[in-house]
Amino acid sequence: MVAVVGPSGAGKDTLMAYAARFLEGRDDVVFVRRVITRNAAGGEDHDGVSEAEFEALEQAGRFAVSWDAHGLRYGIPVETKEAIAKGQLVVANGSRSALSRFKDTYPSLVVINITASLDVLAARLEARGRETREEILRRLERSSLAVTGDYHVVTIDNSGSLEDAGRALVEALKGCFASHRIG
Repeated sequence: MVAVVGPSGAGKDTLMAYAARFLEGRDDVVFVRRVITRNAAGGEDHDGVSEAEFEALEQAGRFAVSWDAHGLRYGIPVETKEAIAKGQLVVANGSRSALSRFKDTYPSLVVINITASLDVLAARLEARGRETREEILRRLERSSLAVTGDYHVVTIDNSGSLEDAGRALVEALKGCFASHRIG
């Protein structure tokens, strides 16, 4: 399991889409569609559900990992455990706050921490139009870009070009295959 984490605006979804296009057609790599309690608007390809639907799915054991963040609920489908058991590399958009849950569920967890400079993060978040510049700067000031804990972490700076950071993500995913070869 590879959990891709990082602050809002770091470009996690964009880089995962880049890597998915690069690795398209491979049956040994799975990019996870998260379940989130928000509508389908936004950059991430996900399954949007209501709070009640999420609760029902969680109670039915349909999530391998779930967590709350920023007023939303997130779930990683339980089928990811089966994919890993079959030897597939599973890549999911995660959360730094949920890494201990990921590690409990997926002991061979690799964390890819996507970062960007504070100026780049602020500009990207401001372009979304969801928050004022002042709200964005306050949020960025209180957040850390580091991953803390006993995890295998690969950090990718996405302050520059998409191609550079995208290639770095693809190379990091290639490194996750001990006995497979991604070409």
